[in-house]
Amino acid sequence: METTQLNEDENLTTANPAPAAPGKPKRKLAVWVICAVVVLLIVGIVSGIHSRVAADAALASVAVQSSTPSVRVTHPQAGEQIQKIDLPGNVQAFNDTPIYARTSGYLQRWYVDIGSHVHQGQLMAEIETPELDQQLQQAQADLKTAEANLDMAAITSKRWQNLLAKNAVSKQETDQAMSDLSARQSAVSASEANVRRLQQLQGFEKVVAPFDGIVTARNTDIGALVEAGANSGPKELFHLAAINRLRVYIAVPEAYANAVTNGGTVTLTETDRPDETFKGTLIRNSNSIDPESRTLTAEADVDNASGHLLPGAYVFVHLQLPGNPHSVTVPSNALLFRSEGLRVAVVRDNRIVLAPISIGHDYGNTVEVTSGLTPEDAVVLDPPDSLAAGTTVKVTDTGKQGPA
Repeated sequence: METTQLNEDENLTTANPAPAAPGKPKRKLAVWVICAVVVLLIVGIVSGIHSRVAADAALASVAVQSSTPSVRVTHPQAGEQIQKIDLPGNVQAFNDTPIYARTSGYLQRWYVDIGSHVHQGQLMAEIETPELDQQLQQAQADLKTAEANLDMAAITSKRWQNLLAKNAVSKQETDQAMSDLSARQSAVSASEANVRRLQQLQGFEKVVAPFDGIVTARNTDIGALVEAGANSGPKELFHLAAINRLRVYIAVPEAYANAVTNGGTVTLTETDRPDETFKGTLIRNSNSIDPESRTLTAEADVDNASGHLLPGAYVFVHLQLPGNPHSVTVPSNALLFRSEGLRVAVVRDNRIVLAPISIGHDYGNTVEVTSGLTPEDAVVLDPPDSLAAGTTVKVTDTGKQGPA
């Protein structure tokens, strides 16, 4: 019985097996969750490290860029074959002279006034000289007396010479007669010279124009006392200027002195009439530099047949001088004044090179560089005084240079 019961129990156990333990699936799920969390942590850590490395690299790049100075550059302009410069000029009449009286008297009448155009030899005024007329009459009478005495001395000398040939008189007396004849001849010559002098002075009673020109001043009137000479009494009667041709004097700076040559053409303009031009020719120059102004005085002659250009006017003289084809121009704000000499900062391969230069002409906003630069160089604008050679820079802008 007991054996039979045990067999039945075993059959029941085989037919209905026991259920699995409920804790095992939960443990597996927990393992997977932990693995996933670990993987996510690892991915997060790796991503954070990468982001930090990238941020550090970007920060380092920004720091490098911030530490590299930025500069603006320009390219020098090639020099011109012809230089054009404007200089002030002083206009003067070709002939300008005061008219003085050469004889004393009273002004009888005048025929020209300021602004009158006169020709050479034209009568301008007449002077009344009563004293001079009386002196001339007296000199003419003295001349007649001297001529009469000369005739008598000649007759006497001839008589004494005839008597001496007959040994009727002494040689001494004959010599005295001949000496008296020579003295009378000299007296006649002196009287004739005095008459001619007074006649010439009488001819100065008529004041005439010495050349073609225009009367710029009249300093006398009818009845005025006129005294001869230029150092006493009323000095000048008229002032006469020839304006058909004018002289223009130009103070050329020393830097351009060697380029000024006689025979060159100049153009003149006035401030109030900039559209009207006058042509002139360089005639001569002083061939010396004024030690006070450091300028060369040059003279240009200008034809003024129209009379539009007046003496004493202030004009601008436009000179065309030969340029230096090997020179370039750079802005003045590109220059560096260093103890070792004048320099400009040039960018080559993103590095600064301090190039020594030589200056020719100063145009104000720009300067002419005769050596040390080429039109292909990138010249730094407004360089700081602390800029050193070899500094790495970044070009941010290219400045534009105006014409020289």
